[in-house]
Amino acid sequence: MAARDEADLIGMTVHALRMIDGVSEVVVVDDGSRDATSARAIEAGAAVFRRGRALGKGDAIDRALQRGIADVWLLADGDLGSSASALNAVLESVLEGDADLAIAIFPPVREGGGFGLVMRTARWAIRRLCGFDATEPLSGQRAITATAIDAVRPLAHGFGMETAMTIDAVRAGLRVVEVPAELSHRPYRNVRGFVHRGRQGWDVARAVVPRAFRFR
Repeated sequence: MAARDEADLIGMTVHALRMIDGVSEVVVVDDGSRDATSARAIEAGAAVFRRGRALGKGDAIDRALQRGIADVWLLADGDLGSSASALNAVLESVLEGDADLAIAIFPPVREGGGFGLVMRTARWAIRRLCGFDATEPLSGQRAITATAIDAVRPLAHGFGMETAMTIDAVRAGLRVVEVPAELSHRPYRNVRGFVHRGRQGWDVARAVVPRAFRFR
């Protein structure tokens, strides 16, 4: 997990992930947090890499991947809380050999989210550039094999990571599936939420534009 200022939920998220069969270690990359994110993650049993300066989600996770070895990686957001245990279904899809990359689909009704513009744009870009019809193009909850993660690295900058990963995985001929999971994020529709969506939209554009001119 890459996490920034998630002290209120990171402990519950780490605990829930550690309860999943097949998860041997939980690693949190504290991406320049100004709160107690690192302390809460360590208390919950995670290994923590702390960055004094924020790198952005994609870069932070890419740095963590360089330091670890695994047959399968499970990627998650820090604000899932106890619902993170539902990622068991996503992980199983890869462990059982049904997919190289499995992406979690959230329940259909989520109050307090954005207006969907960034999601629709990312969905259109994925379909346009690789033909995959993504339900959750921005979902950061993913299980991926070591071979597949090597095929999609280096990860795209910031919040463009997920959109780029899906495009690159499909283009590489990997098996990509979406798996329903009873997950929940922190709900908010406020200034912080709109700033996040704006940054997310910018990062998605930065990831998509070069891929529009690069075909494997």
